[in-house]
Amino acid sequence: MSELTFTLLRLGYLVLLWVFVLTAIAVLRRDLAPRGAPRASRAERRREQEAPAVAAPAAAPSKPKRGAPTRLVVTAGPLSGTTLPLSSASILIGRAPGCTLVLDDDFSSSRHARIFPQGDQWFVEDLGSTNGTFMGDTKVSGPIPLAPGVGVQIGRSVVELQG
Repeated sequence: MSELTFTLLRLGYLVLLWVFVLTAIAVLRRDLAPRGAPRASRAERRREQEAPAVAAPAAAPSKPKRGAPTRLVVTAGPLSGTTLPLSSASILIGRAPGCTLVLDDDFSSSRHARIFPQGDQWFVEDLGSTNGTFMGDTKVSGPIPLAPGVGVQIGRSVVELQG
């Protein structure tokens, strides 16, 4: 093997090694980012921009209908027992400090899911989370109607609407 070929192989190996090291550092930086750091993906930003078109316009507060849910309760997970009153505003769930329900859970994304009212019904929507949002065994892929008493799994936590 000539000296030139041997030198080119050594340089190629060195470049490949540096690409691997830099890729590993990028992955570690992304995974070890502070929990409060916003890490919205393109899909999350797009959904956020389109969200007002899907959400119902804010109406004057009215009496909830009989049997209608009045609160969101965390039934399982680290925040078990936490209760949020329901209003005409949507509830954003995730690890980011700006969320309505902030989960301290490594399996939830910074902006994981959204529960919002539309008309007389509540819906749940996954916001492009890494680990997904589940209603029972069904993975939530788009806005799905949410009935009171049905558990929604977000990471290790389970939330449900209650009357």
